[in-house]
Amino acid sequence: MRFSWPADTAFTQRVLTVEQDTCSLCQRHLHVCDHRFHRLHTFQGPLELVCKLAHCPDPRCPAHHSTLSPLAEAQITLPWWTIGWDVFCWLGHRRFARHWSVPQLQAELKDTHHIGLSDDAIAKYLRRYQSMVAARQQDAAVLADAYRDIDALILSIDGLQPEKGHETLYVVRELRAKRVWFGEALLSSTAAEVRRLVTQAKQWAEQLGKPVQLWMSDKQDAFVTAIAAEFPEVPHRFCQNHFLRDVAEDVLEADSHAKVQMRRKVRGLRAIERDVLAQRRATDTTDKAVPAETVPADAVPADAVPAETVPADAVPAETSAVVLDYCAAVRGILNDDQGGPLHPTGLRMAEALTEVQASIQRNLAAKKGGAPRRN
Repeated sequence: MRFSWPADTAFTQRVLTVEQDTCSLCQRHLHVCDHRFHRLHTFQGPLELVCKLAHCPDPRCPAHHSTLSPLAEAQITLPWWTIGWDVFCWLGHRRFARHWSVPQLQAELKDTHHIGLSDDAIAKYLRRYQSMVAARQQDAAVLADAYRDIDALILSIDGLQPEKGHETLYVVRELRAKRVWFGEALLSSTAAEVRRLVTQAKQWAEQLGKPVQLWMSDKQDAFVTAIAAEFPEVPHRFCQNHFLRDVAEDVLEADSHAKVQMRRKVRGLRAIERDVLAQRRATDTTDKAVPAETVPADAVPADAVPAETVPADAVPAETSAVVLDYCAAVRGILNDDQGGPLHPTGLRMAEALTEVQASIQRNLAAKKGGAPRRN
């Protein structure tokens, strides 16, 4: 569906003509046979391109039925696009270099540049941007220029599966230039499918004319079989992350047991939060209640149940907020499972809990007339 422009849109008009004057076959002067109007958004404002189409006027010429259009149009935009190259590159850079979301892009275009695009239109242009970047990354001339000063290649392959049962994305990277060569999502991780990717990597290396010095992976059976078949003389080693994870398996298991023990010892967070919140509600109810002296004595039934009173040891509002913040911090520490072989989560959990304990002790020691309470 074509883009609908508001009726009051003010366009800047630009006329484009065919660059050649004569027919390439019979050398007759070309004749303007039609006009094509192309409206688009640019950062300089709405633009209307008037493309003068031309053809050979001689019906007997084989080129008579071929219509020529101005090549300059492609330097401004592509056919059927509603944005220029400037807006297109702006979208791609902010989405993939600065990680802006589609709603952010849409709002910035609308507020700053007065360009109204729907979210599905922006998503369509972003997919085209990805395709163009991928095509450029795989261009033979670009690859040859990137590897001009590199004598040998170090290749790696690994798979990423978002969730169990989903396709696994396999990516082949070259580590000397730190460049992703290609990736493909595979439904099956069989040796035949993986070998197809390794074969493609071999073709790329032969195209560059560079020897492969080393392969790195997590040494899945499919990787080992495929690399041994296509690169029989090339060493195949573990990648650093998988190597450290396998070496530190015993340490990580002990670290996991330590986390279980710490979680078992640090208990009662929810009970503390419930008590603090209950005292808050009781305090709020008392503050909103009508003072006793304003209620006539004969208005209170003899069998009425006394209203809930605030406990004598109720926690002040400022103190209760601090207690809740401490509970939230401890819960975040206990739920933190991010880390790796070089940063065991149990060790980081112990250090963080020690810091919280020291902070509580400092607060207790600073309280006048009180001593640190032992739990």
